[in-house]
Amino acid sequence: MTETPNPNIVDADSLTGEMHPIRRVVVALGSNLGERLSSLQGAVDALADTPDFYVTGVSPVYETEPVDSPDGAGPYLNAVLLADTTLPAARLMERALAIEDAYERERGGDRNAPRTLDIDLIVVGDRRSNEDFLRLPHPRAHERAFVLQPWHDLEPDAVFPDRGPIADLLLAADSTGVKRRDDLSLEVE
Repeated sequence: MTETPNPNIVDADSLTGEMHPIRRVVVALGSNLGERLSSLQGAVDALADTPDFYVTGVSPVYETEPVDSPDGAGPYLNAVLLADTTLPAARLMERALAIEDAYERERGGDRNAPRTLDIDLIVVGDRRSNEDFLRLPHPRAHERAFVLQPWHDLEPDAVFPDRGPIADLLLAADSTGVKRRDDLSLEVE
């Protein structure tokens, strides 16, 4: 994936002169509880309102069967958002968690339990992290059609770091249960 500078981003602190790298960010959104589309739109709006975070694209919405979820979990609505930012990855993760909390995301319990909102940082520029709080690039996204397909819709020539072109990864992923919902859409204001 390329670093795509956004002309609206000032890449030097006006007070200190400190340079901040511009990073391309891929964010996956999902919801399978409550008002699913409303939760996704709320996440897009909240991320777009984040200082120094410039949304450059939002994918079509997909309805997907839950993966590795407890029995009885309902289908997800999923989308991918692209942005340019100078924010550090840890601050982006803190913002994502705060937005999830605002949508009453419950943590703990079963792994991959149903959720009102899930925001995953997939790629943050060329940043690598293997901390419990933040793993970059996302360790399973390269296998997940519900991430790869909407990302491919936005950037068909994108490359997943250390894994290869997302078009090739998408061909290898199980796309069963991943359906585009052209009757639903997300907007960036």
